[in-house]
Amino acid sequence: MSTVATQNKLLMIILAILLPPAAVFAQRGLSGQFWLNIVLTLLGFWIVGIIHALAITL
Repeated sequence: MSTVATQNKLLMIILAILLPPAAVFAQRGLSGQFWLNIVLTLLGFWIVGIIHALAITL
């Protein structure tokens, strides 16, 4: 894996931890996965939102 790809993957992991919906949006756009992550995160399931974002981005 190239250095740029590794840096992008690391950036996506950090984004998924800090702002899960933003990471899902960067990968999938305004899809159902994005809205699911918004609902999970806003309903107080922050950890579940992070796990979902990591699953999408990895």
